[in-house]
Amino acid sequence: MALESTAAAQPVGIYIHIPFCRGKCPYCDFYSISALDRIPAYLDALQWEMQQAAEQGLRADTLYIGGGTPSVLTPRQMGRIVDTAAVCFNLTPTTEMTLEVNPASITTRDLQDYAAFGFNRLNIGVQSFDDRNLAFLGRRHSAEQALTAVQAGVAAGFNNIGLDLIFGLPDQTPGTWKKDLLQAIRLGPKHLACYMLSYEPGTRLHDDLQTGRFAPLSELRVADLFRMTHDFLGAAGYDHYEVSNYARGSRWRSKHNQKYWNGHPYIGFGPSAHGCRLPHRWWNHRSLDAYLESIGRGTPPLADEEVLSEEQQMMEALFLGLRQSDGIDLAGFQNRFQIDFKLFFHTALDRCSAEGWIDMDDRRCRLTVEGMLFLDRIVDELVELI
Repeated sequence: MALESTAAAQPVGIYIHIPFCRGKCPYCDFYSISALDRIPAYLDALQWEMQQAAEQGLRADTLYIGGGTPSVLTPRQMGRIVDTAAVCFNLTPTTEMTLEVNPASITTRDLQDYAAFGFNRLNIGVQSFDDRNLAFLGRRHSAEQALTAVQAGVAAGFNNIGLDLIFGLPDQTPGTWKKDLLQAIRLGPKHLACYMLSYEPGTRLHDDLQTGRFAPLSELRVADLFRMTHDFLGAAGYDHYEVSNYARGSRWRSKHNQKYWNGHPYIGFGPSAHGCRLPHRWWNHRSLDAYLESIGRGTPPLADEEVLSEEQQMMEALFLGLRQSDGIDLAGFQNRFQIDFKLFFHTALDRCSAEGWIDMDDRRCRLTVEGMLFLDRIVDELVELI
């Protein structure tokens, strides 16, 4: 891994992948397995992997534990991970520490333990407050359990709670989606992630779509729901700071996720986890067997790595920058790539401006809400000029 000079540079973000779930959701394409009896072996390997990285003198200001379903671990197992991370990466009380939890696999006592371990940000995979939607998505929890989980998080002392929701389900209407948003707002989370349902190849939902078991919601209706989400949550005081993410003010934005979007260094641990220190990127084996075998030999569980060219870095800067409401800092772009953004991309910018997709001044280039719906097309037009 390319961790040279990391200690002398900015703090890194730490992501830890928990590759265990009691059951695979039909829309999920993240790596996970249901063999919970393998958790002890995984924890031993994970500790070794983090200790090896600690030799680089790293310090982190964000820690994100995701999955899979991290909350299938016992509090004692989770505490072991946190203790190792705290020692290896100099975590402090100001570190943003996020834990993903599933409403079906947490208790109030668990949440109290997580808070005692130092977690200060809770991300709850609600997805919907409608039992019919949850059944379609293959979720193991009910709408009532989702409500209870959020209330338990508040009771456990979490002030920074985020909820994940999914929209664009077959036959979903603005009315049913509005009910989900209303219920979420009533619970007062500091953060909301509202994702469009996608049908990823290799997932059961994609297979069901291909075989005609259901008809997807049309792109026009999904776009209407996206616009409605922006307007509705904006009126409720949520800042739409990234295509899928809303925060109750800038202080509640996900500091960890912003590392991904802004090209800041991060390191991933566990099977399938990624790390990046531009221009270098690397990723672990997407298999617990391969991960454990590699570490058992005393070697990093590296599946592959790459060094991004200047052109690849520019393409990423365009895509990730335009995903965010802050957009692209023109001076920063010029300092990094030695080109005048407005001049270099003027033909594509003119076309996109005429469509009402971009909002640009002397300092920044941002997408409008309509532009966010055409993010891929806009980036493609810009990339053609590189």
